[in-house]
Amino acid sequence: MARFANTYSRRHTMSMRKSAIIVGLLSVAGCHKTAAPPALVYQAIPVERRDIVVSASANGTIQPDTIIDVRSQASGEVLQVKVETGQVVKPGDLLVVIDPRIPKNNVDQAKAALDVAQATLLNAKTQLDREEALFKSQTITQTEYDGAVLAYSTAKAGVVTAQVNLQNAQITLDQTQVRAPSPGTIIELDVDRGQIISSPISNAGGGTDLLKMADMNLVQVSTLVDETDIGKIQPGMATSITVDAYPNRTFQGRVLKIEPQATVSQNVTMFPVLIRIDNREGLLKVGMNSEVQIHIGQRDSVLAVPTTALRTSKDVASAADVLGLSMDQVTAQLARNQPHSDSGTTQTMAAAVPTSSNTMTLPDGRTIPLPAGVTEAQVRAIMQKRMSGGQPTADERALVRRVFQGMQRGGGAGAGPQGGTSANPTQGGSYVVFVARNGKPEAVPIRTGLSDLDYAEVVSGLNESDSVLILPSASLIQSQKEFTQRIQRMTGGGLPGMSSNSSKSSTRTGQ
Repeated sequence: MARFANTYSRRHTMSMRKSAIIVGLLSVAGCHKTAAPPALVYQAIPVERRDIVVSASANGTIQPDTIIDVRSQASGEVLQVKVETGQVVKPGDLLVVIDPRIPKNNVDQAKAALDVAQATLLNAKTQLDREEALFKSQTITQTEYDGAVLAYSTAKAGVVTAQVNLQNAQITLDQTQVRAPSPGTIIELDVDRGQIISSPISNAGGGTDLLKMADMNLVQVSTLVDETDIGKIQPGMATSITVDAYPNRTFQGRVLKIEPQATVSQNVTMFPVLIRIDNREGLLKVGMNSEVQIHIGQRDSVLAVPTTALRTSKDVASAADVLGLSMDQVTAQLARNQPHSDSGTTQTMAAAVPTSSNTMTLPDGRTIPLPAGVTEAQVRAIMQKRMSGGQPTADERALVRRVFQGMQRGGGAGAGPQGGTSANPTQGGSYVVFVARNGKPEAVPIRTGLSDLDYAEVVSGLNESDSVLILPSASLIQSQKEFTQRIQRMTGGGLPGMSSNSSKSSTRTGQ
């Protein structure tokens, strides 16, 4: 009796534990059912005409187009500064006066040296004529005659040197009155009255800067543009510039050049872009902060669709799955809807759309192409064989190598848009959209033009009577599909393994 009681107690305890496990698993399953994701929702958006404007924005500061550093070849004390910053000058206007006494003394010395050199030359010429007559009468030797010729040549060189020194001294004297070399505006004064300056000719450091002037009729904005936008910008593009000083006015400019050397700021690669602006009214000042809009392109009243409706070859399959279309249906629809004027591109896109007979979806959601004659069932059988510990045959290993070599050549589904689709939607390309026709979704190949990343211009494939379907992203579709499959594995057909354990428990209890 005691043994029966102990046996019953053990069996009762085991039954209670299994019941608790069942309740727990049912609770988990119930929680998962409660947490099931909402049904995928999509909407139809009519194709309509819109204005599409694409521009790149950047900030910069106003700078002169050309800056002239004004210096003087004279050294000495600054006696007068004739201009002020902001003053507009014409060529030849007097800017700065430098003490002329030392340069004038140098001119006087150079003149005296030239007189001596000329007298020496005259004397050498007379001596040469005498020596030449004596040499002809064989009164003097060849050496003595050659000495007279050399003395004459040296005297000629002395005159040339004295003339050059006089000219240089005169230039220096003239430079004591510094005049404007070109029209412009004084933007900076670097000297004051009474300051001693040095000449760039006599000073290895380059001499003293007197002032800076610039022609403010043309100004520049130097701005940094992100490398993702730099490929869209070309010299000559129109720009619009605004400054805080004139918030209600827009200044027009042109892209002058794009610097070839990038700058990196906070791990962001930027390229300097120079923009030239007409400033004949003189409103823009040096150093003003500005906002720049570079006009990359504009289309007025063109057919446009949301860019979220565009599908590339790698996500057509997931979109078709949401709409309940098979890939054979999608391929047939693409071939039927191809524009006559764009048949070559459309056929390329249709050929790139994966079909159920020559592609395979990996566990991570990627779709890879399969070689001709290889089916998805064959590949999955080999993968299952390896996972269960089996060794594939030589033929099976060769088949797997063919699959992955083809994936590497084709880039796989994750390599980017296929079938001639542009990697940059701003520049346009070939895409697939799903439209609502006769109450049913249908795949249509289209070509797009300019895009502002919200809407894309439709070049061919659609008309104003169409409505495109906005679908969830491929990653969202795949994640929700995997979630549903995971729930089905947990709850479909009961709780795996529990029914057999329950029957065994009943058998033991009946013993």
